[in-house]
Amino acid sequence: MLPINCFIGSKVFVICLTKNLRFPSFIAIMSATIWDSTQGEGIMSKRNLTLLTDLYELTMMQGYFYAKDANETVIFDAFYRDNPDGNGFAIAAGLEQVIEYIEDLHFDPEDIDYLRSTGIFKEDFLEYLADFKFTGDIYAVPEGTVVFPREPLVKVIAPIMQAQLVETALLNIINHQSLIATKTSRIVHAAGGDGVMEFGLRRAQGPDAGIYGARAAMIAGCIGTSNVLCGQMFDVPVKGTHAHSWIMSFPDELTAFRTYAKLYPSACILLVDTYDTLKSGIPHAIQVFKEMREAGIPLTFYGIRMDSGDLAYLSKEAKKMLDAEGFTDAVISASNDLDEGLISSLKNQGAAINSWGVGTNLITSKDCPSFGGVYKLAAIKDKATGKFIPKIKLSENEEKITNPGNKTIYRIYSRDSHKIIADLICLVGETYDENNSLLLFDPVATWKKTLLAPGTYTMKEIMVPIFKDGVCVYHSPKVMEIREYCKKELDTLWDETKRLVNPHEVHVDLSNELWHMKTRLLDAYHFE
Repeated sequence: MLPINCFIGSKVFVICLTKNLRFPSFIAIMSATIWDSTQGEGIMSKRNLTLLTDLYELTMMQGYFYAKDANETVIFDAFYRDNPDGNGFAIAAGLEQVIEYIEDLHFDPEDIDYLRSTGIFKEDFLEYLADFKFTGDIYAVPEGTVVFPREPLVKVIAPIMQAQLVETALLNIINHQSLIATKTSRIVHAAGGDGVMEFGLRRAQGPDAGIYGARAAMIAGCIGTSNVLCGQMFDVPVKGTHAHSWIMSFPDELTAFRTYAKLYPSACILLVDTYDTLKSGIPHAIQVFKEMREAGIPLTFYGIRMDSGDLAYLSKEAKKMLDAEGFTDAVISASNDLDEGLISSLKNQGAAINSWGVGTNLITSKDCPSFGGVYKLAAIKDKATGKFIPKIKLSENEEKITNPGNKTIYRIYSRDSHKIIADLICLVGETYDENNSLLLFDPVATWKKTLLAPGTYTMKEIMVPIFKDGVCVYHSPKVMEIREYCKKELDTLWDETKRLVNPHEVHVDLSNELWHMKTRLLDAYHFE
């Protein structure tokens, strides 16, 4: 263990570094001890995200505490209104981190002291916060599920103060990872079966965005990440080659290549564009591959990487040169500000690239930097009857009118193709029989109807319980397991839905009962 002291104000952060046994060439941060010199004691610190919230969540909580029944049970839905970047779908991600946040939800004495110092909060409310914990229920769609606008990704059923507090952090986590997962799915789709590696850490908006963005990218189909800490935290493959500085640090390019090949013969991807790609880089790489072959070193995983220039032209020329020397199975990898549009263009140009390293445009979702998820009140439980009273938010913008009530989602598949026909948002307790016909209709343009004949479709409820009475009842799969699940989910989409431009819309319909409930509420508000 190698301790390194970092001083920030009066606090000394003692960071313990150790070799990662799975990846011995890397050094990974295993733990951090925070030493507060003002208190003279060291403690193991795990980040408490309870105050990762907007101030108005806390001021509303205090308002509920004094003006309402703090134990009043409510339902909030987290959903989004439009698919990001004109996509035909989104991918839900971030649930594991939401679970971790909920399980650790508490106010430390330091949190209480800080809130007291603002002068906003009263003492009896602060005393309540000191014993705060989440006691409600949460339902959600599993990570890796393909999802569509307006359907709940997460449903919170809890006392109103608890349900209110979790809004900001829940949206922060779900919005970010779902955004990056969706962006990644577009890039992976454009690659057409070629491997895509996530290389965006240095351009991410901070460590959390880099770590959890890489996690989301792995869920959506990347074969590996350059982010070593992400690899350690989530047991996902880490991948990488070398930088131009490696080559520049040696007397010449050939020596740099030979040295790298000697160190990593089973993962020998050589960066060929430091000086001259066609006249120097590729010929020197070929020379090294020949030397390895002649020495009897198995060429199990080898090839070249290009990070600049006309990638279509250079890759095709590289392929000719490699094939001529018998290296027909060499990897030709490319990077350099790639995204789904550029990858599609290179594919259309016949580029000979079969491996893609994507960084900035993936990890930042550069062309669509936000997911747009929202969190809205849907129902309040009547204490006298125990039934939920539906609530609706009205707006002059039609898309901002919410769906009321205690809801769940049924996914409808074609029995023959196993592809998604539509999603049906319905009220909890509604039942369906696949042996009966099923009428679907557009909740706005109600004359648009589809009648599914008996035996032609199957249905599956896609929301699952996550917390019951404050206790987690859901086991989060490992990231690579979620990745496999996500791959199967994507296979349920029609090709027309997955296309990058003008994708086919998967309809999200309301059940007849829910539609009538919504209509009654709209009529009541408009005619009172």
